[in-house]
Amino acid sequence: MKTKVYFNNSCSICRTEINEYKKHSKDKIEWVDISTYKDSESETNKKTDELYRRMHVLENGKIISGAKSFLIIWKQIPKYNFLCKIFQNPLIFPFFNIIYEVIAYFLYLKSKLFR
Repeated sequence: MKTKVYFNNSCSICRTEINEYKKHSKDKIEWVDISTYKDSESETNKKTDELYRRMHVLENGKIISGAKSFLIIWKQIPKYNFLCKIFQNPLIFPFFNIIYEVIAYFLYLKSKLFR
């Protein structure tokens, strides 16, 4: 089963980053734009605000959200695999998670203004 990434394509920063990953992921990942895909809520069991607040990945029937979703993406893209190795380190991940949450929160607020 293919990994599914739920992201906000209406956010220019999110879109730019995901487009970079798309170039290198081949067919390993299915990219789902939550701003246009109406089944995002039912597939993830997340409300609209939750979907816009963090990136989500569906892998092996389980939803993974936030900073951990990047680890899954990076692990599947050879060009970015080194990032997974660095940021999954138990001493580094907590800081990565905090930084992700702060940035994601401001991107969420920005997207909420323009939805």
